[in-house]
Amino acid sequence: MSPIEKKKLKALAHALNPVVMIGQAGLTDAVLKEINLALDTHELIKVKIRAEKVDRQLISAEICSQTLAEQIQAIGQIAVLYRKNPQK
Repeated sequence: MSPIEKKKLKALAHALNPVVMIGQAGLTDAVLKEINLALDTHELIKVKIRAEKVDRQLISAEICSQTLAEQIQAIGQIAVLYRKNPQK
């Protein structure tokens, strides 16, 4: 993805609220299912990851690996993810 496309997606994500929150239970199958559903529906989503900084990076990378999404931005506990829906 080009830097220009990422910049546009960052701008679009600014107004979004997190659709999924990952808490103490961590990244479970149910959470991954919700993230996949949200990506199918919206393509661009925010996920709130309540964990330490290093753990947040690992969880975000695992989400991207499992869902084939791309991380657009991560600020604090919020990760912005994007996955093109070919049916749209």
